[in-house]
Amino acid sequence: MEAKSTIEAGKAVLGIEFGSTRIKAVLIDGENKPIAQGSHEWENQLVDGLWTYSIDAIWAGLQDCYTNLRADVKRQYGTEIRSLAAIGISAMMHGYMPFGADDKIQVPFRTWRNTNTAQAAAELSELFAFNIPLRWSISHLYQAILNGEEHVKDIKFLTTLAGYIHWQLTGEKVLGIGDASGMLPIDPDTKNYDARMVEQFDRLVAPKGFGWRLSDLLPRVLPAGESAGRLTPEGAKLLDPSGHLEPGTPLCPPEGDAGTGMTATNSVKQRTGNVSAGTSSFSMLVLEKNLSKPYEVIDMVTTPDGSPVAMVHCNNCTSDLNAWVNLFKEYQQLLGVPVDMNEVFGKLYNHALTGDADCGGLVAYNYFSGEPVTGLAEGRPLFVRSAGDKFSLANFMRAHLHAAVGVLKIGNDILFKEEKVAVDRITGHGGLFKTPGVGQRILAAALNSPISVMETAGEGGAWGIALLASFLVNNEAHLSLPDFLDSRVFAGNKGTEVAPTPEDVAGFNAYIENYKAGLGIEQAAVKWKK
Repeated sequence: MEAKSTIEAGKAVLGIEFGSTRIKAVLIDGENKPIAQGSHEWENQLVDGLWTYSIDAIWAGLQDCYTNLRADVKRQYGTEIRSLAAIGISAMMHGYMPFGADDKIQVPFRTWRNTNTAQAAAELSELFAFNIPLRWSISHLYQAILNGEEHVKDIKFLTTLAGYIHWQLTGEKVLGIGDASGMLPIDPDTKNYDARMVEQFDRLVAPKGFGWRLSDLLPRVLPAGESAGRLTPEGAKLLDPSGHLEPGTPLCPPEGDAGTGMTATNSVKQRTGNVSAGTSSFSMLVLEKNLSKPYEVIDMVTTPDGSPVAMVHCNNCTSDLNAWVNLFKEYQQLLGVPVDMNEVFGKLYNHALTGDADCGGLVAYNYFSGEPVTGLAEGRPLFVRSAGDKFSLANFMRAHLHAAVGVLKIGNDILFKEEKVAVDRITGHGGLFKTPGVGQRILAAALNSPISVMETAGEGGAWGIALLASFLVNNEAHLSLPDFLDSRVFAGNKGTEVAPTPEDVAGFNAYIENYKAGLGIEQAAVKWKK
C-alpha cells in the first residue's frame, strides 16, 4: 500500500539504463528501495564493419522497457504511473553520435565496442600526454577526421547514448561528468573538459578548415545533484506513447554505466573502489589525486561528482571458467546424475579453496578474446602444466579462478605498487561472486585488499541512476553524494567483507609470476590456432 501511495502521489523516482544486451528500468520509493521494474532485451548489429544500434531500436527498446515497467506497476499495485518525482537516464559509455543542423544523426551510432580507432587513439594519447582509449568519443571523432569522412564538417553536436536520449526527453544538451569523462579528459580542478586538450585538438585539426571548434560540439558538463532539465511534452510521449505520463518531471544529469555502477556499490568516495567481474571485468578505484603519469592500460574517468577514477578494463573474466564447469556438468549427465548448476558451481568453487595457494604450479589463460593489458590482440583459452606440478581438481579449479582475475591484478599492481594508491574498501559485484565467499577470497588475494559484497549490488546500474535522480530531488540536507549514499541509501551497510590472508596473497603472487612468464605460450597459441 505504501508503494502504491508513493506511485499515485508522483513521488516515485525512475532510473533507466541502456546496457549492451538489456535496457532496464527501476522505480524506487522515498527510501531509495526498488518497487517495480521493466526491461527489454536487445543486441548490437554489425553494419559496414562497425557495431551499432539503430535509432529506431533505441526508441523501440526504451518504449518497450517503459511499457514493461507500467505493466509491472499495474500487476503489483493496480495503478498507473502518471507523474514522477525525478528521472535519470544512463547508458553504456563512449562511442560516437554526431548530429547535424537538422538534429539528425549523421552516421550510425558507433558503440564503445568498435576498435577501428587505433591510429586516432595513439596520436591523441601522444598529443595530450594522457591515455586516450580506443572507445572514447574523441578517438572516434579524430578517426573520422583521419579517414576523411564527409560528415565531419557538418557536425553541430556530439554526444553519447545517454546524452542523446536525455536531449530528446528534455531538449538539454548536457552530460553527467562521469559520462563526459569518456568523451574527453576532465580537469579535476575545473570539473570541465580539460581546456589545454581542447585547445590542442583545435590546433591539430585547424588545417582542415572545419567551421566548428571542439567546445561548440560537446555537451555541457554537470556534476551529480545539478538540475539537467525537465521532461518536455514531446519527451513524455517518447518515453510513454500511451500518453499517461505527464511532462514536467526533473531529470538528473545523464550518466554512463561506470558511474551508475560506482553509485550502486557505494563506491564514489575517495579511497573506495569496485570490481565488476562477469563475462569481462573492470576495477574502478577513486583516487585522492591524479596519477603521476599516463599508463596505457589504465583509463582515467571520474565519479558522478567529479573525483578522478583509475579504471582497469579486462576483456576476459569468467567465460573460460564457465566452459570448464559445463564440462563437469556434461560428466554428471553422462553418469545420469541430476544437474543443479548452482550446486555444481558451489561444489567446484568451494573445493578450489582447499587447493594449494599457488595452484600447485598449474596456470590457466582465460583469453577468449585479446587482452590489451597483457599485449594480446587475440586470445586462445589455454591450460598449462608440467609433469611435476600438483595436478588435482582443487588446484585445477583454483588456477581457473586465479586466471579470471589475473589480468585485473596485473593492471592494479601498477596502481598499488607504482602509484601507491590507497583504498579503504573495494566492493565486488557480478557473476564471479554468486558463490558466497569464494570469488571474494580469490580477489582479496589478487589485490591484497579486503573485498566486500553487498546484496543490493545486484540491483545494477538502473538502480544506480535512480539513486542519482533521487539525489537531485531528495537531498534536503544538501549532503555530498558520498554522504547521501552513506546515510540515506546504504545506512552503514558495508556488506560482507573478506580480508586477504598472507598465505593466499603469497600464493597468488607466485601464480601471477608463473602466469607472466608463460605469456609467450599464449602468444604462440594465437599464431598456431587460427
